[in-house]
Parts: sequence; structure tokens; C-alpha cells
Amino acid sequence: MMNKVLDSFALLAFLQDEPGAQMIEDFILQAKDGKVELVMCVVNLGEVWYSISRTKSAEIAERVVQQVQGMPIEIVDADWTLTRQAAIYKSKGNISYADCYVAALAKLRKAEVLTGDTEFEILKDDVKIVWIK
Repeated sequence: MMNKVLDSFALLAFLQDEPGAQMIEDFILQAKDGKVELVMCVVNLGEVWYSISRTKSAEIAERVVQQVQGMPIEIVDADWTLTRQAAIYKSKGNISYADCYVAALAKLRKAEVLTGDTEFEILKDDVKIVWIK
């Protein structure tokens, strides 16, 4: 089965009907049908929460996170193995720590990153990236 890691950029694009929303919706439907496995680190779900909380409200952010938790997306906790790999990526510089968790999860799960965030360009030799459009 194909594995894909969602970053906050990709999930927010879907939730806010921005460019790339249809592509993410297609992957969510494929996950529902068991054709692809979607995963996301809890750290990046936290990014989604604070982004929505800042622009809308904490109550709306809570509802959105509950909605996401009902989707066919596995939310992965940040254990030491994942955190260590994220720290390795962060030590290379020029990428946010939260994005390092996305890349670390992709590496550990042998998955592709779904993103439109150009910060990931720095890691393209280490993890496969599917750019959302």
C-alpha cells in the first residue's frame, strides 16, 4: 500500500479549499477505500489547530481537529525515534522543526510527503515529495 504523510500546509489547503484541495481530497477518498495510507504527526496537527485558532477561534480549531480525527488519517504521536529523526533534520538547518517531523515520519514509514511548502526542497534527496497543486 502507498503511504503518504500530510503536512499542515496540505491539510490546511484541503480544509480551506485552497489550491491543492482537490488533490488532498482525492487522497483522502483513496485512504477511505484502503488504497493509500495517510498519516500525520500530532505535532503537525497542532500546527493546524493553532493556525485556525489564530485566524478564527479556538472553538473552531477544536471542531476542525475533531473532524480530522474522524478522517482516514492516522495521527502519529511523537515518540523518541520520530523526535530523534526530526532533530537530525533540524540540525541540518533551514527548515522548521515541525516540518522536520513530517520528513522524519516519511523517512520512518518509507512514505511520500504531501506538501506545497517549499521548505521541504532542502530534504528532497532524503525523502520523496509530492508537490500539491
